Amino acid sequence: MALTEIQKKILAEVADLHKVPVGAYNFRINGATESRNTTANIDIRSKADGSGIDIHIMPGTKNESVHIPVVLSESGLKETVYNNFYIGEGADVTIVAGCGIDNCGNQDSQHDGVHRFYVEKGAKVRYVEKHYGSGDGEGKRILNPVTEVYMEEGSHMEMEMAQIKGVDSTERSTIAELKKDASLVVRERLMTHGHQSALSVYKVSLLEEGANADVVSRSVARDDSKQKFDACVAGFAPCKGHTECDSIIMDNGTILAVPSLEARHVDAALVHEAAIGKIAGEQLIKLMTLGLTEHEAEEEIINGFLA
Repeated sequence: MALTEIQKKILAEVADLHKVPVGAYNFRINGATESRNTTANIDIRSKADGSGIDIHIMPGTKNESVHIPVVLSESGLKETVYNNFYIGEGADVTIVAGCGIDNCGNQDSQHDGVHRFYVEKGAKVRYVEKHYGSGDGEGKRILNPVTEVYMEEGSHMEMEMAQIKGVDSTERSTIAELKKDASLVVRERLMTHGHQSALSVYKVSLLEEGANADVVSRSVARDDSKQKFDACVAGFAPCKGHTECDSIIMDNGTILAVPSLEARHVDAALVHEAAIGKIAGEQLIKLMTLGLTEHEAEEEIINGFLA
């Protein structure tokens, strides 16, 4: 692929890619497919209307991965992309997504990605999604991901959602529906600074017996940034659900945590937790006695918290 140095840097940030990966991949650069590869077990097809791709993973596929990073490096570019994932029965795969925007111009750049996952019986998926922004232009970097997850009996999905730097505005919406003995684990890591804003909304429905979900968000709000975490776990059968928000507030930041539970069955066991606070003074003092400045100590604590 003929990529600029900025595009290469973004790919490294959002997908940990320093070279073309082994296996299936689809690289979307500035609104168009730059490169694609399929395998015997994983097929990637463009939608007929050009609005996104369909990824088909054959039943029983093991130890394979799919990389579908998106890069925007042109100011003023705005797009909405629809990607559907069909994970066959008994498959065990890793899917690495993510979007990076470098905006050095005066116009806003925006990527809205809608991902729908259809996880068949007994399949296992590890899904990694990272968002990153860079560039010194006055135009904003806007990312609005929508994720829908439909899980069949005995399936398992782990979602790692990270946004640590440079995104001016984001609205993340995630819904999930779990059938018998399906399990979902979500780990969100988020940091905002400056005048950035971030909204995370989760609605997880545990539809059948044995379904379970664990949704945890860790976040840091710095400067004048604003965050809202709104997560609901609903139990419609004998099931287990947990949602948690753990946040550090700094400077003039604002954080609103709204964890909620919806029990529709007498044997739905549901728990929610929320904690917001500043960095403890004793933590800073301990690190400063080891030779770190106050700023260095803060950074070490934040890095550890978001790890």
